[in-house]
Amino acid sequence: MSTTRIAEIETLIGATAQGDRESFLRLYDATSAKLFGVALRVLNDRGDAEEALQDAFLKIWRNAGRYAANGLSPMTWLITVVRNTAIDRLRTRKARRDATDDVDAVAELPDGGPTPEAAVIAASEGARVHDCLGELDGDRADAVRGAYFDGLTYQDLADRHEVPLNTMRTWLRRSLQKLKECLTR
Repeated sequence: MSTTRIAEIETLIGATAQGDRESFLRLYDATSAKLFGVALRVLNDRGDAEEALQDAFLKIWRNAGRYAANGLSPMTWLITVVRNTAIDRLRTRKARRDATDDVDAVAELPDGGPTPEAAVIAASEGARVHDCLGELDGDRADAVRGAYFDGLTYQDLADRHEVPLNTMRTWLRRSLQKLKECLTR
């Protein structure tokens, strides 16, 4: 992403923090397609991803003033909000599914698979991510998959890999940096 584009998104977030609805709409227009892809990847359901994106933008509207204090790039912050919202929705969906034993209700569920277009795009991006994950150590790649594809918490991952929580955070941060470098090549 160009420096000009980063500055534009930062400006839009700052104006949104001041309650500027026009800037918020422009922020949505500039970022929603990419952010929808993040939600779709986590949830693997178009309807849930649309709802998660809407919920995330409500959070962005309410919390835009918190952006500057966290030191993240604007897209990293926006992606984090969307990813966390999608993971919350995924956990809620799993809890509902675990609480329900109604076989008839399961038979009536719509196909949650991606559309053909989304499947092609996801396959292409997925292949790139898969190749880059292959460059990570096995346990680091497994931790990234668990956190970002399966919705596991840092604590779940730390327990699984038998490492302290802060070590898991370091693994994920460094692994994401390596993935970013690989994906930008």
